[in-house]
Amino acid sequence: MGVMRRRAFIALLGGAAASCPLMARAQRGERTRRVGMLMPFEQGDPEAQARNAAIQAVLRESGWSEGRNVDYSFRWAGNDAARLQASAAELVGLRPDVILAPSTIATEALRRATSTIPIVFVNVLDPVGSGFVASLARPGGNTTGFATVEPSIGGKWLELLIAIAPATKQVAIVFSAKSFSMAPAGPLTQTFNAAASRFPALKLLRAPVQDAAELDRVFAAQERVPGNGLIVAPEPFTSIHYQAITTLAARHQLPAVYPYRFFAASGGLLSYGIDLVTQYRQAGRYVDRILRGTRPGDLPVQLPTKFELVINLRTAKALGLEVPPTVLARADEVIE
Repeated sequence: MGVMRRRAFIALLGGAAASCPLMARAQRGERTRRVGMLMPFEQGDPEAQARNAAIQAVLRESGWSEGRNVDYSFRWAGNDAARLQASAAELVGLRPDVILAPSTIATEALRRATSTIPIVFVNVLDPVGSGFVASLARPGGNTTGFATVEPSIGGKWLELLIAIAPATKQVAIVFSAKSFSMAPAGPLTQTFNAAASRFPALKLLRAPVQDAAELDRVFAAQERVPGNGLIVAPEPFTSIHYQAITTLAARHQLPAVYPYRFFAASGGLLSYGIDLVTQYRQAGRYVDRILRGTRPGDLPVQLPTKFELVINLRTAKALGLEVPPTVLARADEVIE
């Protein structure tokens, strides 16, 4: 090897040796952040997986790459308060930088477990009434996020049910017997009470369900009442059991309004509510801002501004119902 080539080779080795510590220091300098997710669903739930994929996609778009500068810690607890509380404690013990809480019960479990780690909630019915935030505009504390309903939605559900099934004389509201939202001062009770004056000829019934095994009994009881219709409350319990609920509504020939698109896609008559995937993407942007230093208490809670109406014409035909053209014209999606 000539002198010049030998010198070049030595210089190359020296440069590589000098750059390796610099590269290592650069890699060490980029701290990996941890995002926790407390899921009130079972791990095999495809809808929950799709929503999680949406939030991770937003974070990738924002520069957070799993395995490089962000890691995810999931805890799947189903709709079980004891499992949720234990899982919340596990997540808090990992000291994540921020935790996603996709329901009222998940947020409540995390609030009991920590008052310092940032929490971003989605699909929460009444964040102020639940005590999660001081106000929508100024949440304060360590919690912020995205609410599910606005005060007039109960009236919208009733209006749609009567429009598509005009023979309806009374409406049973199906919800978990453990639901905060349907308690006397709960947000869904309030929205239905407000709507009742608009429909004085319509009788509203409560149909609490203790567990999945009781669903068939509750639906069979509604079938025995002529002119009955259903509204299914937007809760983890009903979301977990959406396929059983839409199957039972079809079996017992009950027209029903559901809160999310996946009910209608599973055979439900119609759904009217927020697009949960969109809300998860919005939550991803809040997670990104918190990871970059914004305090959760400085991020206002956002109310839904866009609702989607999905109508299943196959189910309407099976129930002997004709969907009015005015309702069809309002639909964001028609399943034929």
